[in-house]
Amino acid sequence: MFCVICGQVPQQAAAQTPAPERSTGPLAKATAARENARRAERYDPMFKKYAKRYFGIGFDWRQFKAQAMAESNLDSTATSWVGARGLMQLMPSTFAAIQTVRPEFDRIDNPEWNIAAGIMHNRHLWKLWLPTVPDSERLRFMFGSYNAGEGNIARAHAAAIAKQLEPARWTSIEAIAPEVPRWRYRETLGYVRKIEANYTRIKAP
Repeated sequence: MFCVICGQVPQQAAAQTPAPERSTGPLAKATAARENARRAERYDPMFKKYAKRYFGIGFDWRQFKAQAMAESNLDSTATSWVGARGLMQLMPSTFAAIQTVRPEFDRIDNPEWNIAAGIMHNRHLWKLWLPTVPDSERLRFMFGSYNAGEGNIARAHAAAIAKQLEPARWTSIEAIAPEVPRWRYRETLGYVRKIEANYTRIKAP
């Protein structure tokens, strides 16, 4: 109500005016959560498609989504300080090598081809550890090789043999890692753990 005498809104009436809803309210938070979930699921069909193509029907495609989360946080425009690019953080030289056998993978910055090339590269690393490492341990060796390069993991594997550890167990690689020269092992070991944590989180109901 407006007071014609004083020209002001009475204090009691002003107090009854509802405050505008804040952007941090429950509705806004729910909307943001839905949007984050939508973004996180955007590339799922691609992970499913190429996991099936290169690893078979029974392989859980969410392993590669967990890897992409560790690599780029599912950001298709991500570029690392060393020049790795895209969702799977592929080096241009690695992508170019894959293009020689898959020329249809036309651009490293195309999310689909980046995912396809990353999973195809994983397949190469997976096969590299056959039959040396059992299936129960091979994911860790594969992801470790993806991050550090197959040469560093091979040297760690050889060092584990020399130390009479169980070379087919990733725990042996973790134990021997500080003794392997020219390897940023803390980054690699943390990378493998992060993928496992991501996978545990996204496969939960």
